[in-house]
Amino acid sequence: MKVSKTAFVLDVVLIAFSVSCSRNDAAPQTSAPPPVAVRAVAARAVDVPLEVAAIGNVEAVSTVDVKPRLTGPILKVLFQEGQDVSEGTLLFELDSQPLLRQITELEANLARDTANEKQARANIAKDHATLKNAQSIAARGLQLAKEGIFSREQTEQVVSAADSAKASLDADQAAVESAQAAMKADSARVAETRLQLTYTKIYAPISGRTGAIPVKEGNVAKENDTTLVTLLQVNPVYVSFSIPENLLAEVRRHNVGHPLAVSAVTADGSTVTGSLHFIDSSVDTTTGTIKLKASFDNAARKLWPGQFVNVRAQLMIEHDRISIPSRTVQTGPRGKYVWVMNHDTTVSMRVVNILRNYTTPETGEQAIVGAGLRPGEMVISEGQM
Repeated sequence: MKVSKTAFVLDVVLIAFSVSCSRNDAAPQTSAPPPVAVRAVAARAVDVPLEVAAIGNVEAVSTVDVKPRLTGPILKVLFQEGQDVSEGTLLFELDSQPLLRQITELEANLARDTANEKQARANIAKDHATLKNAQSIAARGLQLAKEGIFSREQTEQVVSAADSAKASLDADQAAVESAQAAMKADSARVAETRLQLTYTKIYAPISGRTGAIPVKEGNVAKENDTTLVTLLQVNPVYVSFSIPENLLAEVRRHNVGHPLAVSAVTADGSTVTGSLHFIDSSVDTTTGTIKLKASFDNAARKLWPGQFVNVRAQLMIEHDRISIPSRTVQTGPRGKYVWVMNHDTTVSMRVVNILRNYTTPETGEQAIVGAGLRPGEMVISEGQM
């Protein structure tokens, strides 16, 4: 509802009192002052939101410092500073040649170990046959020795040959196990080096906006030390703000069922709307406030991390509140008051209880009256003096 302003001319009547020392004294004659032009507005019954206002700070939902997982020269930077990137986008390439040469060497060692294992298995097969033959000869020799045909020396020779064949077989089996162990070790080193090779390509861990690139192509990046770039997730975005602790119960009560609506005024003067996302678990004892966070869709990039914005959290809608322009309210010894126009075009002072001020783009700053006025009463807005 728009506020209409009507100019009224008020006749201020001055009553002159005479002081007489006797009944015969005549009262002095005085003339009334000219009418005074003023403006008045009507007090309105309107629906107004009950809001919590604060200064908020814009925060990125997620911040990641991209660091290399190995040390090496930077060969390529594959994005521009300030660019929006998606998760998995290739950002940097490090020099991979040392790792490629190391993999070639390790694969050669692995091939050698494989060949050694094959040789050891071939030796096992040969020694199995030798052992079988030697054991057969030794068995016949022992039988002939019992029959007195073989001498003791001949018997010992055939038995010793069988034992030697058994020892050779055991050695070949140990050689196979050694080759297998070497193969496992070299395979592990190859796998580890191949994993390190993947670290030469550095991808975006999250979707977000890139910051400045402090390390350019040609510089050496140190493992887990050099920050190559910082990624900020700015859609959605958080706005954190603090409210007095005495409002916490009211905020929690109105946040039950559905998140509170929170609005923020951006740098270009436009308003964006989000919802309450987080209430801190404790009150800051030094300030007597509690921290809240609201989440905002930021596809248009109206909110920027680190920016300060004016925040309002709407708790509820109050119906039929008396509203008057804040400029009509004066302050006197008895508190807040307004000048109200009577039906006979005179004015009278009226003490009012002002609950709070409320600003809208259409009507400007309005004072919400708790007591002292009724809807439709005319309040002087200009010319009070």
